[in-house]
Amino acid sequence: MQPRYALVLKKDCPTCELIAPLIPELAGALDGELSVYVQDDPAFPGNCVAIDDGELAFSWRQDIEIVPTLLRGDERFDERIMGWDRAEWREFTGIAGLGDSLPPHRPGCGSLTLEPGMPERLAARYTDFGARKIALASAEDDMESCFERGWTDGLPVVPPTPGRVLRMLAGAGCEADEIIGSIPPDQVPCSMEKLAINAVMAGCKPEYFPLVITAVEAALEDRFCMHGLLCTTYFSSPVVIVNGPAAQHVGMNSGVNALGQGNRANATIGRALQLIIRNVGGGKPGGIDRAAMGNPGKYTYCFAEDESDPDPDWPSLAMDRGFAREDSVVSLFAGEGLQAIVDQQSRTPESLAGSFAASLRTVAHYKLFGLCDAILVVSPEHRRVLREAGWTKETLREELYRLLRVPGRNLVRGAGGVAEGMPARLADRNLDKYRRDGLHVVSLGGRAGMFSAIIGGWVAAGERGSQLVSRKLGEKSA
Repeated sequence: MQPRYALVLKKDCPTCELIAPLIPELAGALDGELSVYVQDDPAFPGNCVAIDDGELAFSWRQDIEIVPTLLRGDERFDERIMGWDRAEWREFTGIAGLGDSLPPHRPGCGSLTLEPGMPERLAARYTDFGARKIALASAEDDMESCFERGWTDGLPVVPPTPGRVLRMLAGAGCEADEIIGSIPPDQVPCSMEKLAINAVMAGCKPEYFPLVITAVEAALEDRFCMHGLLCTTYFSSPVVIVNGPAAQHVGMNSGVNALGQGNRANATIGRALQLIIRNVGGGKPGGIDRAAMGNPGKYTYCFAEDESDPDPDWPSLAMDRGFAREDSVVSLFAGEGLQAIVDQQSRTPESLAGSFAASLRTVAHYKLFGLCDAILVVSPEHRRVLREAGWTKETLREELYRLLRVPGRNLVRGAGGVAEGMPARLADRNLDKYRRDGLHVVSLGGRAGMFSAIIGGWVAAGERGSQLVSRKLGEKSA
């Protein structure tokens, strides 16, 4: 089969002007198997029937970087030469004596596809998206249209234009049609493109996208029980905790006001997960989402742990889960709102542990034991009290378990005049407030303020409910 050839030119290129007189000779020698594409002026070169590539569709699809470029191939053009090199062109075309009157070599010019901003515009124009495109009338407001179509969580979203979606996908270097899994509650197969669309709407930067992907992968693990978390009438929602270099790379907040507003990465990574569950999986309030009250964290609940002090006796949450300090890890916890612990008087670890334990006992209810997990968020000032006394994280955790072991007779229904409580059959047993893998400790917050906090868990923890799930960035599912 005679191979096909294509020549890509632009008039505004001295080298293209130089080789233009060769085109009739090329076309004759190649038995008419030559197509000429011109990027800027359809009247150029004037000695052949040129194809107008002013929209740059052919140049973009063939990844043209330099003009002139001569392409060769059968079913597709998989060979090329760029610029003008007489010996190279003769060998490539098999035409002896080609270009005798021309200089032996001239460099080409940059393709119009590489003009500033053009690659993104062309990718947005010519990429075949799997998602349905919505055409808005000229009088429609982008923001209001997103509200009207039910795509928001009640706050404005960023319109997911093709260019923005492509930039988001580029942030993780992934293919648009790659399927990450089925998103609950409707178990809808979800592509990276759909993840990117919702990350755009949440306000994420492209460099956040790998963290969004990892958070979604964690949410899809059976151990996290995302479907059940959506259906519960309890307060809980996903809490995203980031450890490792990725947190610093994207500028996440682990210090002052880390659980509040003001940091784009914290705010939008968690929000992206929530929008994906809503818009792809169908988990909307009043539908499958049956939370009686909810909590503000259902907009976004995401932070980085403070790892500024690499104390070997105080490992990070990710290290507690078996990862190395240099690993970037996303952990997901089914948590409720924030519960404050105020202790400005304790100067011994024993006293401080007692304060922590007394507050931890009240999670869900002070007489309900073994139902939920919790995260104890320790501030720098409280951590200093523990460290100065030589307490490690494990010392603190073991002391908390000891303090939170209570005789069942004090917890059964009716004890203390309170009807709520544990079943009467447990009256003769000592009960633990938290299961052994259910009390997690993280470091967070500003350097001033003797305030720590608790993120209480969903009242469905453990093997039959939800467990904290940690995934390394870029780790593939087994």
